[in-house]
Amino acid sequence: MLRRTLLASALAIPALSACATATGGARDPLAPLPLDTSSHARPEIARVTHVSLDLTADFERKVMRGKATLSIAARDDAQEIVLDSLNLVIHRVRAGGAETTFTLGESRPSLGAPLTIALNGARTIEIEYESGPDAASLQWLTPAQTASNKQFLFSQGQSILNRTWIPTQDSPGIRQTYDARIVAPEGLKVVMSAEMLTPDGEPAGVGQRAFRFRMPQPIPPYLIAIGIGDLVHRATGPRTGVYAEPSVVERGADECADMERMMDVAEALYGPYRWGRYDVLILPPSFPYGGMENPRLTFLTPTFLAGDRSLVSLVAHELAHSWSGNLVTNAVWADGWLNEGFTSYIEGRIGEALFGEENARMAEALAWSDIQTALTTVSPAGQRLHWTGEVDANDNSSAITYDKGALFLRTVERIVGRTHLDTYLRSYFDRYAFQPMTTQQFLADFRQHVVRNDVALEAQLLLDQWAYEPGIPSNAQAPVADGFNAIPGYIEAFVAGGPPAAAPWEHWNTMQRQRYLQTMPRELPAERLRELERAFALDTIGNMEVRFDWLALAINNSYEPSSDAIERFLSEQGRGKFIRPLYRALMQRGAWGQSLARRTYAHARAGYHPIVAAAVDRILAV
Repeated sequence: MLRRTLLASALAIPALSACATATGGARDPLAPLPLDTSSHARPEIARVTHVSLDLTADFERKVMRGKATLSIAARDDAQEIVLDSLNLVIHRVRAGGAETTFTLGESRPSLGAPLTIALNGARTIEIEYESGPDAASLQWLTPAQTASNKQFLFSQGQSILNRTWIPTQDSPGIRQTYDARIVAPEGLKVVMSAEMLTPDGEPAGVGQRAFRFRMPQPIPPYLIAIGIGDLVHRATGPRTGVYAEPSVVERGADECADMERMMDVAEALYGPYRWGRYDVLILPPSFPYGGMENPRLTFLTPTFLAGDRSLVSLVAHELAHSWSGNLVTNAVWADGWLNEGFTSYIEGRIGEALFGEENARMAEALAWSDIQTALTTVSPAGQRLHWTGEVDANDNSSAITYDKGALFLRTVERIVGRTHLDTYLRSYFDRYAFQPMTTQQFLADFRQHVVRNDVALEAQLLLDQWAYEPGIPSNAQAPVADGFNAIPGYIEAFVAGGPPAAAPWEHWNTMQRQRYLQTMPRELPAERLRELERAFALDTIGNMEVRFDWLALAINNSYEPSSDAIERFLSEQGRGKFIRPLYRALMQRGAWGQSLARRTYAHARAGYHPIVAAAVDRILAV
């Protein structure tokens, strides 16, 4: 997932079983896992290995209803299995075909309640249930909220939200295969993070059609995902394509034209793509993140549709998750950097291969600046790659999980050599394919295969400092991007009274424009801001990343002429990366900002995903 916040957990980490094969082969189904305090599951006793869903999407009641059949691996003496459930309504449970007892324990915020089911010797359980109408993972959109003026539903399971619509063990270390039969209203298409078995659906009663899916590879449960809407598909290559609403799909296919090339680059570096197809689903604007790496079907925000392919690093990032995150997954959320840091590094390698070294250096320089900001704004506990203790999701910085993680791997690359690191990473993905990973296990594996008891190399790498200590170790080097060299001079000339048009804006790429706006003095006179906006049409510029940077500058100066643009930006999309910082900035600008924030939120909230709405609720509560 691109630029997002993960939920951390306190944990104790025993060594994981290392019996992976290059194809993700036989592994003890009850192999030890680290303690995951974000789940009620007790996988050392009994754990879910397969989920079979037979559900109906009830748009009137805004619930998913039906049954889930779970296959179980359990110790011989196991009496029960514990699942995760958050506001699910459980109607009936069977074990091995016979009615069995179950209890729902005390529910805790975010974590939900333990659903404990008596096994009675069975290794299959069937749960009849329905989700709550306020399930945090599901957003039910009205026709007015979509491009095609039809109903739409999508899920967002990461980190621990799939327990709001699927009763399973919702921990990233408990990998599960799944299949599904989903019934939806006639005229809507169902897509999932799985192989589509019935592309056109099949009759399922009056006014309804059923769609069937299969995911034979074991995945962490947060990657089970669904989308239902007026969707069409456009191929972008033999294995790649775009799903979107009809009025969006051609733009999306054009923007994603390089996906097949991205796959070729990633495969050449890190081994075969193991998921069959790679399609993307461009969602309505309320999707809360940049992207979500659901296997076979990445979910994407429409805010990346800049019209010039300038924001396709988002696609490269989500594709990279097909190796780091989906193939080898953090066993617990305290090790989220193993997903996101590795993926950000691979994203950079894909971008460098396709768009050149200077493009990659500029991206790294922007990330370096984000890290430096995080070191002054994030607590020392939140600056570690491996989190310790309870870390609140809202206090965790993507500049650490994503950017510091990628910087660590680039530092390793510089010290051991790119070829050596590439060889190691390819073997790493082979050895641990379809398996969970911890920081402790990764470092042990890296030392075994790369360091090899070389005391001098160990001293150079500072591995434990990177993983377990705050800050940035002394062996890190700031990236140098020649494309940014002239920007300070243009800023200096502007601040001295020169016209903004003196800067070669039309010849700059997105990152150079971002650098210009991000490094502009934070306090500027209104007249200078007016000149800047008029020169580059910043209130309406189509590139949402650049517009966000401009609006952040405008808010910091309480720039009233951009009030309508701020309100429009906050109302026309719901991407948390943009939404949360701007509301936070508005609330820090006194009466002007707070009034604008509350006025905007009053009508925009209904269009936000529950994840984003909950975050803004907290921001505006101050």
